[in-house]
Amino acid sequence: MSLDLWVLLVERGWGFALLRGATVTLAVGLLGMLAGIIVAVPLALLRWRRLPIISQAVDGYSILVRGVPGLLVIYLLFFGSIEWVQRLATAFGYQNSADDAYPFVIGVVAIAAISCAYSIEVFRGALDAVPVGLLEAAKSLALPTHVTFFRVTLPIALRLALGGLNNVWQMTIKDTSLVSVVGMQELMRSAAIAAGITRSPLLFYCAAAGMFFALTAVSQTLFSHTERFFNRGFSRG
Repeated sequence: MSLDLWVLLVERGWGFALLRGATVTLAVGLLGMLAGIIVAVPLALLRWRRLPIISQAVDGYSILVRGVPGLLVIYLLFFGSIEWVQRLATAFGYQNSADDAYPFVIGVVAIAAISCAYSIEVFRGALDAVPVGLLEAAKSLALPTHVTFFRVTLPIALRLALGGLNNVWQMTIKDTSLVSVVGMQELMRSAAIAAGITRSPLLFYCAAAGMFFALTAVSQTLFSHTERFFNRGFSRG
C-alpha cells in the first residue's frame, strides 16, 4: 500500500469510517431480513392455503413490492411518514432523537418490506415442493393434520427454502445501499462522503465494492455449509 493510501485510510481515519458504515450496512441487512422472514412465513402459509380474499391480498402485496424499484419503496415509506413522526416527536420533546434514529428505523422497515415480498414467494414455492408421497404416508399413519404440518411439511419446506433465502439475502445486503438516500451513513454513503472530501473516488468506491463482496462471499459460504448440514441424508436426485 502506498504512503498516500495509508494516510487516507489509517491516519485520517477514513478506513475506520468505512468499517463503521459496513457495520451499519450489516445491521440493517440482518434486522431487515429477520423481520422480513418473521412476517413472510405466516403470509406464505396464508397464500399457500389459498384462503379467499386473504391469499389474494398477500399475493397483491408481494406482486406490488416486487414490481416497483426498492428505492421507490424507501422513498414512499420515508416521505410518507416523516412529517407525522416529527410532529409526534416534537410533541413529546424527542425531536433530536427522532431525527437521528428515524433514518435507521425506516431503513430497516423498508428492507424488511422488500425482503418479505421475495421471501413469501420462496416459502410458498418450498411448501408446494414438499413431496406428495410424504404427505400421503403421514395420512396413511393417521397422523393429525397439525402433526403432519409441524413434523413433516414445515421442516422439509424450510430446508427447501434455504437456497431461495440465500438469494434474497444476497439481494437484501446490496439493497441496503439504497437507504443512504434518507441520510443514513451506511457503507455506500460513507464511501461517497470520503470520496468527496478526499477527491479519491476510485479508492473509496473500490474499497466499498471489496467490503460488499466480502460480506456476500462470507454469506454464501455460511449458506452453503448450512444447506449441506440440513441436506444430510437426503438424495440429490
